[in-house]
Amino acid sequence: MKELLLQTVRTLTELPPEQEEKLLVMARNLSVTRGEHFIREGQVPRQFGFIGNGLFRYYYVDDNGNEFTKGFFPEGRFLSSYSAMTLNRPSYFNIEALEDSEIITFDFQQWKSLSAGHPCWSTFLVAILEKAFIKKENREREFLLLDAEARYRSFLKEYPDLSDRVRQHMIASYLGITPVALSRVRRKMGMAHAT
Repeated sequence: MKELLLQTVRTLTELPPEQEEKLLVMARNLSVTRGEHFIREGQVPRQFGFIGNGLFRYYYVDDNGNEFTKGFFPEGRFLSSYSAMTLNRPSYFNIEALEDSEIITFDFQQWKSLSAGHPCWSTFLVAILEKAFIKKENREREFLLLDAEARYRSFLKEYPDLSDRVRQHMIASYLGITPVALSRVRRKMGMAHAT
């Protein structure tokens, strides 16, 4: 799991060996059971995570209890309620494990100390934020310009291995449509096990 972490970080920045060591000293392994939350809405997060094995989703809940899925995060991704953590305020959304998962966690204050000590971490953070911004921009474009079928095709392209790992009502929520509408789209596309 730690090797996957280092490989992922190395794709985003040049990582000197001494910085590798400092990062690993901070790392804490955590098992998260399916249905358990890494962060809950209203909680002020003090740590972020890296997914070594498993699957998570970010979701909002409205005043009527309706859930709106913001995104899915499989292995090799970082977990955080970033704005809440940096602004020291409650998170607006939940992060839930969709499978039994193994993650590596980092204390945010320790991370801030580490990142202030070497420029490689600024490069890393900019790369992470750029990826998040690009994803957000693409998602906004899809919601404004694409119909349900095109959004579903985009989901399958972005997450080719998730359609069998995620419940259909969560995928529908992510696409901004009802489960019934998703079933219609899947039937139209000739997907035999439409639900």
